[in-house]
Amino acid sequence: MSTDIHSMADLSTFALVVQHRGFRQAARASGQSASALSEAVRRLENKLGLRLLLRTTRSVTPTEAGTLLLSRLQPALAEVASALDVLNDLRDSPRGTLRLNVPVSAARFFLQPLVNAFMSAYPDIVLELVVDNNFVDVVASGCDAGIRYGERLEQDMIAIPIGPHTERFATAAAPAYLARRGVPQHPRDLLQHACLRGKFLSGVVYPWEFERHGQSLTVEPSGPLIVTPTVSDLAISAAVAGHGVIYLFEEWLQPYMDAGQLQPILQEWWPRFPGPFLYYSGRRLLPAPLRAFVDFVQSPAMR
Repeated sequence: MSTDIHSMADLSTFALVVQHRGFRQAARASGQSASALSEAVRRLENKLGLRLLLRTTRSVTPTEAGTLLLSRLQPALAEVASALDVLNDLRDSPRGTLRLNVPVSAARFFLQPLVNAFMSAYPDIVLELVVDNNFVDVVASGCDAGIRYGERLEQDMIAIPIGPHTERFATAAAPAYLARRGVPQHPRDLLQHACLRGKFLSGVVYPWEFERHGQSLTVEPSGPLIVTPTVSDLAISAAVAGHGVIYLFEEWLQPYMDAGQLQPILQEWWPRFPGPFLYYSGRRLLPAPLRAFVDFVQSPAMR
């Protein structure tokens, strides 16, 4: 296959369709028509003489040949993008799109003022936030960088602190619930209580961790409700209504504790942990929008 401009465009289209898992989704992301994207992939398949995608009415997945091509294609496309991005250095203000994968807690509590300040400082950069609590490969997902906590970072990623330096998990329940069931005096007492638990989208229900005077303790309670972090407000509502004990970021529960709707319990056991990190791959040159964001996060005004 000759490597002409049309072939490069078709290769990029193929990678885009796989990334977004469908022609319609890729069309929405790129501003092109689904039929034009489908024609580009079909043209590429005809040139190669191989089927690259398995198409059904509900999904699009790469074939063995498509998977092999994509594994070699993604790094090459990233290098092309980096090469073109060098031209950004010639501008007074960088342009382009910065795509960040962030957890719900970051989007809700500390990211908003930082985003507002960054948008004011770099009006030519389009910032796209993908809110997702699952740990993902930011490069494979099409994101430039992500925000996660230290225990969920890969070894080959560069990580810099962003947001609060330390955070705490808090435990609380409605006064009416505690009047009815009693106030736990030790984390092990939670095994006798109705607890409102959370789980990752992977299906793993995370345990409740506590610490005091250097002593760590893990409890796996039971209860009437399990939610993913994306709907933690539902669990808070259940706690306020008196259905059980909740264990969540202190920032999430603080307004309800301040209002008297929830009563803090086991405060001497609330565990502290390092705040989140901005992480990104150190294997390639940083695109100008990401480089600007990294410098902005590390500036004295943002610390």
